[in-house]
Amino acid sequence: MDTASGMVTGRPTDHRHSDLERLHLDVVFGHSGGKIIWQPRILAWYTDKIFAGEPLPAPYTGMTLPQLYRALGCSNRIYEYNASFQRREDAAVHFSRHDLSGADYELCWDTPVGTQRAVYRVHKESPWHEPIKWPIAGEQDMKIAAWRAERTTWSWDQAAFDRVGAEWRGLGAPTMFICRTTIQQLYVEDMGVEAAIYALHDYPSVCARYFEALNLSQERLIAVINASPIRIINFGDNLASSTSPALFEKYILPVYQRRCELLHAAGKFVCSHWDGFCKPLLPYAKDTGLDGIEAITPLPQGDVTLRETKQALGDMFLLDGIPAVYFESTFNEQTIVDCAKECIDRFAPHLILGVSDEVSSHGDIERVRLVGQVVDDYNASL
Repeated sequence: MDTASGMVTGRPTDHRHSDLERLHLDVVFGHSGGKIIWQPRILAWYTDKIFAGEPLPAPYTGMTLPQLYRALGCSNRIYEYNASFQRREDAAVHFSRHDLSGADYELCWDTPVGTQRAVYRVHKESPWHEPIKWPIAGEQDMKIAAWRAERTTWSWDQAAFDRVGAEWRGLGAPTMFICRTTIQQLYVEDMGVEAAIYALHDYPSVCARYFEALNLSQERLIAVINASPIRIINFGDNLASSTSPALFEKYILPVYQRRCELLHAAGKFVCSHWDGFCKPLLPYAKDTGLDGIEAITPLPQGDVTLRETKQALGDMFLLDGIPAVYFESTFNEQTIVDCAKECIDRFAPHLILGVSDEVSSHGDIERVRLVGQVVDDYNASL
């Protein structure tokens, strides 16, 4: 008995006494007997403290991330397995990095069709590197990027797979996320939102060619994925309403449907990361071919309710569901318990309960245990 919460612990159905890799696979492929899994993403909480040189609070001081998950008795969505897929540029591409003045550095890709360059700034307050000059700033950059993507190949790295497995074994099933889709690639990695919107209007044919090249490269990656032992695949798009329904229908929905067709043919479970404000896109969820959607952010943090999310997903999986702000002291513990129970009531067994999107560096990490007890009690009740 956990005296603080009044909940029973130590049962065979509790996460601490389960093979969480097996449970993860059983849940997504429908073999868990109705049980669900608790997979809070706490990477931001952990890495922010490490970056700031702040020790983890006791009793977690000095722990690695896998050790922290074990101590908290929960599962992880182990995207570290992305290291198993190696991207290869054409041999004619020469990559270089140069330190500039202050905290800036330059990346250059010299190719037979021109040089593509980007400049980033390192900040002392954050591990994020700010793009000062994006990798694509105009038509010529995009043409070079398309040339590179057309010639990009992928390979499997068994040593990396084994290394990640040894570190994370028993905490979740091997999982990976595929490259961002068309305009999401432009928004997040290549150009930024404003410049990407202008590009779609100013030189649409060049954008279309770049998207075709990206899709060719990503289908080569999917061939490697399908031959691999990794069975849970995520489209790491960070999709939100900055992508309008019209843009989604034109540039993303057909790619999702094609990717899902290829991945489902190899027996993969497929989901995508939609976070922030995504209410305008939820009506398309059932048309995508996805098995589930990750990180849909409910009110009061996002723009949808759990009820609206269930209406949109139907029998698709929800991955996550608890707003990250509920781990802050602004909200009492009963709020997060009630939210966890509502997620279970509405979505189980098509549920991988987690945090929409990540516990912040100011979050109360002990609330991870609290939600875990709710999940363990539910699984035990079955």
